[in-house]
Amino acid sequence: MIAPIIRTLPELRATTKPWQLADKRIGVVPTMGALHDGHLSLVAEAKKHCDHVIVTIFVNPKQFNSEEDLKNYPRTEEDDARKLERFDVDAIYVPDGPQIYPDGFSTTVSVAGLTDVMDGVHRPGHFDGVATVVTKLFTQTSATDAFFGEKDFQQLQVVTRLARDLDLGTTVHGCPTIREIDGLAMSSRNLLLSDRARVKAPALFEEMEIIAAGLTAGDPFSDLHAVAVKRLKAAGFTDIEYLDLRSADDLTTLDAPTRPARLFAAAWLVGVRLIDNIAV
Repeated sequence: MIAPIIRTLPELRATTKPWQLADKRIGVVPTMGALHDGHLSLVAEAKKHCDHVIVTIFVNPKQFNSEEDLKNYPRTEEDDARKLERFDVDAIYVPDGPQIYPDGFSTTVSVAGLTDVMDGVHRPGHFDGVATVVTKLFTQTSATDAFFGEKDFQQLQVVTRLARDLDLGTTVHGCPTIREIDGLAMSSRNLLLSDRARVKAPALFEEMEIIAAGLTAGDPFSDLHAVAVKRLKAAGFTDIEYLDLRSADDLTTLDAPTRPARLFAAAWLVGVRLIDNIAV
């Protein structure tokens, strides 16, 4: 059954109020649409934990750094609704801009520290946009639980921190990255890759795995990093924004995985920005 598509906040609150009165667990899966199996794995996890599940689809203008990127972001609402049909979600919330940012909206939610590195540097203001819209979606949906993928691990950490710091009453669940058979992390942006670029894209994950194996063997990260960057550029990646080894809890930079760590990468391939991370 295709879930009802809700477009206004009053309609959403009328839907969730009986669930709240009955003390039901309400799960939300925030997305920007163009759903893939990674998103659907979050929906499946939400169904396991919650009495009711809402999938939100909102292409948030505040987390884009260029109008061109916002304009080109895939929008596939009808196809998304069909993909969700087999999960029997309770609602699909597809607000327009004024439902999230009404006239006169002037509040920004910022999370310090975690946003000072990696995407926080290369995409100025991005995490303010993420934190603001996530806060709005948590409160609008009355979510008791929210589900995010580990592919956007920095985002996951930011959202977890803001939910805790602001006492939003929403438990944030991190779910494993879902990959294509060749290792490429699933992402809505993969739809923007040309056929030729799509063949080259898995090289990012491959090089990250090589680095992780080298670290396990005791090789210096600086040496592994230099070789990986050289090979990625030879494979067609034009800009390696970062290829960092950082602690998993507070994202501080590391020279070696002396505590639970993750390897993070962001790189451009034929005009498409790809990100990934793996545990080390």
